[in-house]
Amino acid sequence: MPDQAVSDRSMMARALQLAEQGLYTTDPNPRVGCVLVREGRIVGEGWHVRAGEGHAEVNALLQAGAEARGATAYVTLEPCSHTGRTPPCADALVAAGVTRVVAAMQDPNPLVAGRGLERLRTAGITVACGVLEAQAAALNPGFVKRMQTGLPFVRLKLAMSMDGRTAMASGESQWITGPEARADVQRLRARSSAVLSGADAVLLDDSALTVRSAQLGLPEAEAEAAAERQPLRVLVDGRLRVPLTRRLFQQDGPVLVACRLDETPSQDYRAAGAELLALPSAASEYVDLEALLRLLASRDCNEVLVETGAGLAGAFLRAGLVDELVVYMAPRLLGSLARPLLELPFDSMAEAMQLDVTDMRVVGRDWRITARPVLPF
Repeated sequence: MPDQAVSDRSMMARALQLAEQGLYTTDPNPRVGCVLVREGRIVGEGWHVRAGEGHAEVNALLQAGAEARGATAYVTLEPCSHTGRTPPCADALVAAGVTRVVAAMQDPNPLVAGRGLERLRTAGITVACGVLEAQAAALNPGFVKRMQTGLPFVRLKLAMSMDGRTAMASGESQWITGPEARADVQRLRARSSAVLSGADAVLLDDSALTVRSAQLGLPEAEAEAAAERQPLRVLVDGRLRVPLTRRLFQQDGPVLVACRLDETPSQDYRAAGAELLALPSAASEYVDLEALLRLLASRDCNEVLVETGAGLAGAFLRAGLVDELVVYMAPRLLGSLARPLLELPFDSMAEAMQLDVTDMRVVGRDWRITARPVLPF
C-alpha cells in the first residue's frame, strides 16, 4: 500500500476515534470527527459535541489556527454545504486555506449528498472520499438509514436465561442479568434518539425508560453529559391500559403514546407531559408500527431502542422492522414454565428466522450477543 494511503487510513482512524466521543451527545446530528495534518504533523483535532454547536471541522480549525493553511483535513463525513444551525463547513475549510480534504463517506443527507465535496473541488481543493467508509457508516447507522429510507435504525434489546426465558410465569424478572449488563443497557439508551416499550412491559416492570447517569458505568463528566440529553420515551399502548400514575409519566421530558383509537381526552395526557397519537393499522387491530417509526424519523429520531415484552418484540420482528438484536444471556435456567423470549408463532422450520451474529462478548457474568436478521425471512 502506498505511503499516502497508509497515512490517510491512519489519520482517518484517528478522526473516527474523535467522532466516537460524541456517541451520546450529538443526536440528532451525526457523530463526526476531523483531523488537520500539515507536513506530517497533526495541527488540529475536533469532533461534533452536540447539535447546535460547532461541527468537527470548525472545532479542528479553531485549534489549528493559522497552521490550517496548506493542511490536509481528514473528516469522517462529507463537510456540509448548507446553512443549518451553523454555517457550511465546506466554506470554513476553503476560507482556512486547506489544500486537501479526505472524507470517509459522502453525506447521505439529500441537502448535502456530494455538494460539499463539489464545493471544495470548485475552490481548487484536492478531494478524496471513501477512506474507512464502512467504519464511518457503522458509527452513524441511524442517521444513514433515516436519510436513505425515512426510517430510523431499530435496535431490539432482549434479556434472557440460558434456556431462553425472560421472566417467571408470575412475571417476576428482576434481575435476570447482572449490574454490568444493566449498565450496558443504560449506554444503549443514552446513544438512542428514542426508547420504545409496550403496555405489557410497562405494566409489569413500571420502567421509567430514562437514562440514569449513576448507572452508566462511565467517568462522572461523561456520564453527566450522556444523561443530559434524555431520549424521547415512546409507549405503544393500543387500548390505553397504562395509568398516567406510572413512573413513565412521572419523569421530566416528553413521552409519546401511540394507540389505536384516541378514546381518552388528550388533555389528560398533555397534563402528564405526554402526547397521545392514534396510529391504527389498516391490516390488524394493533398500532401501525411502521407508521410509528416513520413518524419518529420525521421527528429526527436516528436510533430507536425497543425494550419491551415478547408480544411487541415479536411483532417488530415479524414486520421486518428490526435492524439489530442485542441479547443479554444470563448463566441461569428459569425452567419450562417461565415466559418465552419472543412471541413468534412459527409452525415449521421453513418459517424459522435466520440471524447473522456480528458480535459476542462477556459483560460481567453475562453474555451479550449482537445479531442482525437475514432478510427476507
